[in-house]
Amino acid sequence: MKPLRIGIVAGESSGDALGAELIGALRALRPDALFEGVAGERMRSAGCRTLADVEDLSVMGLAEVLGRLPSLLRLRRRLQRHFLATPPDLFVGIDAPDFNLGLERRLKRAGIRTAHYVSPSVWAWRRYRVRRIARSTDRVLTLFPFEADFYHARGVAAEFTGHPLVDRIPAAPGRERARRLLGLAGAAPCIALLPGSRRSEVERLLPLFLETARHCVSRRPGLRFVLPVAGPWLAATVRQVLRQDFADIPLTVIDGRAQEAMAAADAVLLASGTATLECLLLERPMVVAYRLHPVTFHLVHPLLSAPWVALPNLLAGRELVPEFLQGAARPAVLGDALLNALQGDEALLAAYRAIRAQLGHDAAATAARSLLALCAA
Repeated sequence: MKPLRIGIVAGESSGDALGAELIGALRALRPDALFEGVAGERMRSAGCRTLADVEDLSVMGLAEVLGRLPSLLRLRRRLQRHFLATPPDLFVGIDAPDFNLGLERRLKRAGIRTAHYVSPSVWAWRRYRVRRIARSTDRVLTLFPFEADFYHARGVAAEFTGHPLVDRIPAAPGRERARRLLGLAGAAPCIALLPGSRRSEVERLLPLFLETARHCVSRRPGLRFVLPVAGPWLAATVRQVLRQDFADIPLTVIDGRAQEAMAAADAVLLASGTATLECLLLERPMVVAYRLHPVTFHLVHPLLSAPWVALPNLLAGRELVPEFLQGAARPAVLGDALLNALQGDEALLAAYRAIRAQLGHDAAATAARSLLALCAA
């Protein structure tokens, strides 16, 4: 049997983590499998030969992409030439749909089997993209059950694999243990602030989140805050903002360790995104906020079709946690919602646990079996 060759392109750090787990699960079933593509440190450690680094695709928002568009297009053409010249048995695009779907479509036309891992949010906005996805991929692997149902209703091959975060995050982690690990002594209530992992997100949301913290302290003295910084490249910026305008806030800055920060907290203020699902699995009350670049928001807002953006609300089918977008995300509004969240809610925790049960387990192994079946079809 000849070795199984798989091309794989991941976008940003979350895709690198998914890709590494997928490579491990595929190798457990096919030890001869060979991987090459766009990878980060974790995928490289798992054995992926690197054609480009995952950071080359780590960009968010329509306005932000424009400045990087020429280099992104050059990279996609280079990858297309490579995979057409040396066709893999399977190509897997992990997230980064605006980049990967175009590449998948060209490879599929050349007779290469393609799969897309992590569905774009077509159920939330720009639903017309379903036609493009159907032309680009032989199978979509979805992290949420409602996504697979959405595709099946439109005649697109899809399989729900489960969400890998369920496998990574244990149920009901201890708050006190997390505080000890982070050096957060004492019993004072603690709020975690997570303004995102991208520079553009942090620049827009960090001042808002710190003003919110100031609002909370003015109404409930004794509160403390913890702020995990997504990477060392942001630490200097964050600390400069704190020194200049927010030195009065009782805040501990830590490098990374966002999950531990959430586990240590009594409530969490965070940007919309995957972190909201992490917070749900950690069983912490949360308030969700987001601000896009004004140009991006102007272009995106008319295309939104889902009533919510926070994953807990989408999974529950109702507003389970408060979410505030763009102009609605104001310090007083966010602060009052956080102070309310500190009171605790047993019904909220029960809803969190019900969602965890829906999201399956052993996601990487399920995805690997699906992809091998696609290769054999």
